[in-house]
Amino acid sequence: MSESNPASSPAPAPNRPLHRDPNLLVVFSVTLTAMLAVSAVAPAFPDVARALDVTPEAVGLLITVFTLPGIFLTPVLGILADRYGRKQVLVPALVLFAVAGSACSLARSFEVLLVLRFLQGVGAASLGSLNVTVMGDLYRGRVLTTAMGYNASVLSVGTAAYPAIGGALAILGWWVPFALPILGLATAAGVLFCLETVEVPRTADLRPYLREALRGMGSRKVLGLLLAALLTFVVLYGAYTTFIPLHLAARFGSSSFGIGLIMTVGSLSTAVTAARLGILSRFLSRERLIHLSFALYALSFVVIPWLPGHWWVAIPVALFGVAQGLNYPVILALLAGLAPMEHRAIFMSAHTMALRIGQTLGPLVMAGAYGLWGMDGVFLAATGICLAVVAFIPLMIGMGKRGHGA
Repeated sequence: MSESNPASSPAPAPNRPLHRDPNLLVVFSVTLTAMLAVSAVAPAFPDVARALDVTPEAVGLLITVFTLPGIFLTPVLGILADRYGRKQVLVPALVLFAVAGSACSLARSFEVLLVLRFLQGVGAASLGSLNVTVMGDLYRGRVLTTAMGYNASVLSVGTAAYPAIGGALAILGWWVPFALPILGLATAAGVLFCLETVEVPRTADLRPYLREALRGMGSRKVLGLLLAALLTFVVLYGAYTTFIPLHLAARFGSSSFGIGLIMTVGSLSTAVTAARLGILSRFLSRERLIHLSFALYALSFVVIPWLPGHWWVAIPVALFGVAQGLNYPVILALLAGLAPMEHRAIFMSAHTMALRIGQTLGPLVMAGAYGLWGMDGVFLAATGICLAVVAFIPLMIGMGKRGHGA
């Protein structure tokens, strides 16, 4: 339970594979728990609208009120985790997430449901940044890159599996999937009793901490990584998540089931790629892996308008998934490695904020491209963004030659 000295940072036991390290398994449980709040309940949204007599547009507020606290609270919670320890923030956050989230299953008015979702969002605000912060504390260099890849693979498997689980449970009642976050209590117990963490050195005064943290985050490489993360989520939530389904339905008359199968291909290719990231990092530096990922993003988007049928789109979707499996965990690993331990949580919180901004801007930017140039213009705009990043990555974050190093 207690935090150990940094000099004796926990590490996987000799002869034990990294993916079986108990610390990493606890991190995986945090990752999977955080995903329950959206992926597992979204299939029940039409039933919520009917049962609580609200419009489909209003049901979207269940996402908005959940994500809103994260925009404002993530950096605050990152500061607290740097100042007082990772567990001291993670455990209460998981308990609030679990209690408020599972209480949603008891709500019988939409207003009460929104309040509980907001409280659940407060609990979730730190989960996406602190799980990767803990990995940055525990691992270094290529091992950290491998750990981030495994975590991204777990994330992708959850993305693929949770909607099916939530949809099946919703057959029993709209409220049943909303009870799943109670599992967060088990995750909180795992963090409290099983997760080894290191003692975080901290200054006595908050102002020097903030000054040093801002100075570190102001470096060209850190800003470049944050910009790359933001643009990744602009194309992910704009062109990929929003407009590929619309393109499939409009051009090929694809069913919801057929569209779901195509998008699952992307999640699975992300999972496979991320799980093999440790091997890939032996041959290419992490900076070059990011460079390659944006080239693959661009290639996936540029071919979509030219494909002759529904199932052909699975090819660029799979290619996008490969790019995502390279991009997301590598950016996290680089940021975690650049951050001093005493500032790591606020660094990773800045990454989470960049993602939130990208999630918000992506659909708006691509909707603007659609209004100007039509559906094909969306994919050309996404291609242009990705090629611009390819061109400027050497200036933004540098380009190492090989995948070694811390």
